[in-house]
Amino acid sequence: MNNKTRQVVFGGIIGALYAVMTILFAPISYSQVQVRIAEALTVLPFFSPYAVWGLFIGCIVSNLAGGLGIIDIVFGSLATLIAALITYYIGKSNIKFKTYLAPLPAVLVNAVIVAFVLKYTIQVPLFITMLWVALGESAACYILGLPLLLFIEKNKKIKSFLA
Repeated sequence: MNNKTRQVVFGGIIGALYAVMTILFAPISYSQVQVRIAEALTVLPFFSPYAVWGLFIGCIVSNLAGGLGIIDIVFGSLATLIAALITYYIGKSNIKFKTYLAPLPAVLVNAVIVAFVLKYTIQVPLFITMLWVALGESAACYILGLPLLLFIEKNKKIKSFLA
């Protein structure tokens, strides 16, 4: 399989995993208090740019199923895209402790953007919602995503596949 085909396929797999995990865990994936388990995958752009697009498409599909409408589909998905791009650039940087910073963009970007989406779709208080989203994102990205990132870092075969 050539490199471009592999990238497209792998991006599609990431998108499908993201969507399936989000929809499968729907009771905790949507609303003000959420721990979107699939957000653990947001560390993957640290290794490769095609993970960015897989996450973005997976988030669009997830938000289509989420029921909060076009605002969530557009802005919730853009939050994932922005965070994934930042994570990608962190991975390419020479920043000290970049491995531990990689999950942070998803936490911060989603805390702000998703909180605004929820404020306007289900009318919840903005700053409390920012806190809840940040806590849920932190759980998904640091408790699940960081160990995934560290595992990939130590596994040369998987790491080279992603590169």
